[in-house]
Amino acid sequence: MGNWKRLLIVAAVVIVLLAGVSLALVLAATHFLVDWWWFESLELGAYFWLRFLYRYILSGGVTLFFFLVFFLNFWAASQYLGVDQTIYEASADKSRYRRWLRLFQIGALPVYLPLSIFLAVLVALPFYHEWESGLLFFLAPPSGVTEPVYGEDVSYHMFRVPILILIQSELLLCSGILALMMAALYWVEHEFSPAHRRPWPSGARIHLNLLFGLVAVIAAWGYVLERDELLYVDVHEPVFFGPGLIEMRYDLPLLWAQAVALVLGVVVGLWYVQSRKGLKLVLVCGLVWLSAEGLRMVHTVPELIDRFLVKPNPVKTEREYMKYNIEATLAAYDLDEIRTIDITAVPEGSETLDPHLREHLHNIPVWDPEYLDDVYQQLQGIRPYYSFTEVDTARYTVNGRIEQVNLAAREINLGKLPQEARNWENIHLRYTHGYGAVITPAAQSGDQPMEWWLRDLNMTSGVGLSTEKPDIYFGLENLDYAIVPNRLNIVDISSFDQGSSQNYSGDGGVPISSLLRRLLLSIYFRDEKLFFSINIDERSQALFHRNIIERIKTVTPFLALDRDPYIVVTPQRIYWVVDAYTTLDTYPVSKRTRYRFRGDMKEREFNYIRNSVKIVVDAFDGSLDYYVVDHDDPMLQGYIRAYPGLFKDASAMSPLLREQLRFPHDFFEIQMRMYAKYHQTQPELFYQQAETWEFAKVDVKLRDGRSITQTVAPYYFTTELDGCDNVQNFVLINPMTPVGRNNMSVLAIGGALRPDACGLPYSKSIALYQYRKDVQVDGPAQVSAMIDQDAEIAKEFALWDQKGSHLTRGRIIIVPVGRSLLYVQPVYIESASGVRIPELARVILSMGDIVVMDVSLETALNKLEARLNALQKARGIAPTPVVKDPAPGLHPM
Repeated sequence: MGNWKRLLIVAAVVIVLLAGVSLALVLAATHFLVDWWWFESLELGAYFWLRFLYRYILSGGVTLFFFLVFFLNFWAASQYLGVDQTIYEASADKSRYRRWLRLFQIGALPVYLPLSIFLAVLVALPFYHEWESGLLFFLAPPSGVTEPVYGEDVSYHMFRVPILILIQSELLLCSGILALMMAALYWVEHEFSPAHRRPWPSGARIHLNLLFGLVAVIAAWGYVLERDELLYVDVHEPVFFGPGLIEMRYDLPLLWAQAVALVLGVVVGLWYVQSRKGLKLVLVCGLVWLSAEGLRMVHTVPELIDRFLVKPNPVKTEREYMKYNIEATLAAYDLDEIRTIDITAVPEGSETLDPHLREHLHNIPVWDPEYLDDVYQQLQGIRPYYSFTEVDTARYTVNGRIEQVNLAAREINLGKLPQEARNWENIHLRYTHGYGAVITPAAQSGDQPMEWWLRDLNMTSGVGLSTEKPDIYFGLENLDYAIVPNRLNIVDISSFDQGSSQNYSGDGGVPISSLLRRLLLSIYFRDEKLFFSINIDERSQALFHRNIIERIKTVTPFLALDRDPYIVVTPQRIYWVVDAYTTLDTYPVSKRTRYRFRGDMKEREFNYIRNSVKIVVDAFDGSLDYYVVDHDDPMLQGYIRAYPGLFKDASAMSPLLREQLRFPHDFFEIQMRMYAKYHQTQPELFYQQAETWEFAKVDVKLRDGRSITQTVAPYYFTTELDGCDNVQNFVLINPMTPVGRNNMSVLAIGGALRPDACGLPYSKSIALYQYRKDVQVDGPAQVSAMIDQDAEIAKEFALWDQKGSHLTRGRIIIVPVGRSLLYVQPVYIESASGVRIPELARVILSMGDIVVMDVSLETALNKLEARLNALQKARGIAPTPVVKDPAPGLHPM
């Protein structure tokens, strides 16, 4: 009876284990198949298999290599290399010795085989996580840029050295384990030998000598690679990054001494074991190695060098290393070709408005995205399940001229459905998509209602803007999977396809063409309703990974994504454009920074970045296109070689999309944050840091009444630039001030067209308009303070506040006018309680020490001009002549 119980328990355990293993295999196979189908739906099936094969070929190849190393060494040792078989024949108890010999030679294979597999996986495990870096190790081309310290191509340090360090560490671990285990195995074999009193056989000694020699060579290689790690030391921060005098003149020679002493000492030591010669040389090598190690471990000597040589003469002793850091950082952040244009500002009181300024008032943005988002939500949400995730800025040709606009996509937001409507059928079969977009001109007037250029669910436009397929199945909302088309007769949900999701005409999903596919998708989503629903037929497709950031990350996890995706409304469809970056933290001698990109769980550290790719996502069918805009990026070139067919040249992009490309926000912010210090290219100035900049700051009163100091964020502006007449340039503007000061120092312009490339729709160049120190130029904080102190404005604000309205001032926009700056700040009014629908009430303009406010840009400009003329007449100042430029762009004199 007891035996039956035990058998039943064992059988139950076996069944449970088999069921668990089978379930795990089914789940793994399901995820693999569904992922493959999903990539196939994007026409990326070949790319899916390439990534799969790369991952397992590289990691599997490394594992196989280490398995063979372990197994062959175990096999060789088990054969007891060099053993004299006649010893066993002459032994009185030869049967016992033969059994032990056979055990080690053949019988132990069941032990050596799994042990070799276990050790191989253990040693190769770090390579499983670095297989993509391994691709770049093999495929990334030389960059053509030489790093300044050792004179090697930067690609060697970026892509080769990290993998070489990993290879060295794992080979050292492997050879160390082997040497110890082989020594133990030979000892055991020798102890069981009848000749255990005799010296070890020559074969065993040669094998061990080779292993210990290999350990020494690999360890010495580690010292050589440690030389490359000196390029990333940060002990000199915050002055500069990278190696200094001590690292290059003290640590580096010691590393070479250790490498040479170790190899020579071990080689001579092994020779001494065989011949009993060379003991003195072994001792000398050991003494050199220990001395070098001691000098590196004890910090007294470098501290003395630093105290008595470096600290008293910092610039003289570290000058070349500071220069290395400056050059490398500028190259790594793509800052080595910035144009700097010095400007002498117009003296206060001599400012003159450009007569052509009025012709370009229509491109001055007076609506902040934060406030405009509330307007869109309240006036254009229309249905409770629609939402506007982000308000973007763009420029479109309207009535024959380029107009700066604000726009946003009307996406589906299932979280806004009533609780009783949040059921499976509604979420996955009915409310499957958003619809259309809204567009408003950037310039508005406070005395007129909001002007709309694209609005409502019928896509009304008085200026000819429209799109054939306005359905948005893929966007920035956290969207669950959707099944379209389906058998439901859906009414009163706007859609391009007649009958809404019933007749979806896109190809953006995984076909549910069979019962097996439906079953596997049900397992994949862990949702049995998908399998049992009668509203799904053979035409249905499963749309998932519908958040465009998640979608891109699923396909190309190696790219970092900008935090500001933007929509493009074309006559055919609505598209999303996402700027993508290649980043790396191994560019030699370049300063590292941290930044959290969109879709990242945490900040990533890097010291190299390129905006090499523009990604276009079709909001209707979810198709992805990767367009290369920087062919000089060696990291991207490595991925292009690894994944042929994934990336396209930017020339293949539709002209309607290409003309909407822009200088990306995150890239500009990262570059300017770094350039604020590294524009000081002379080591003496770099050390002094007297000209360091920072982003301009301004005191802001929040909508809840609190006041905080806020950084002036870069903003997009459509203007003309010096050297490109009659060309409207869509640029990013970022004001910068000296550290700790509020006066304007630099106006940074991202995306500035170069005079030799005026015809391009998109530029990667940066121009700096640097104001000389001999004339004070007010920064945003100082202008904001002048506005606060203006008696007329304060009086009007007080009157509005008494009426129960809440007034807030928007962001400050800087409009360069010749050698002067025009500051523009909108004023919004909204109800102090209840529904918030901000309205543009007034526009404040400031130039020099004059501040005016009126209902529109035009009337405020008239008032400003009158005040300027009156002031100059009262002071007897002749106005500064205006350069005959066709527009109020950045035209330094």
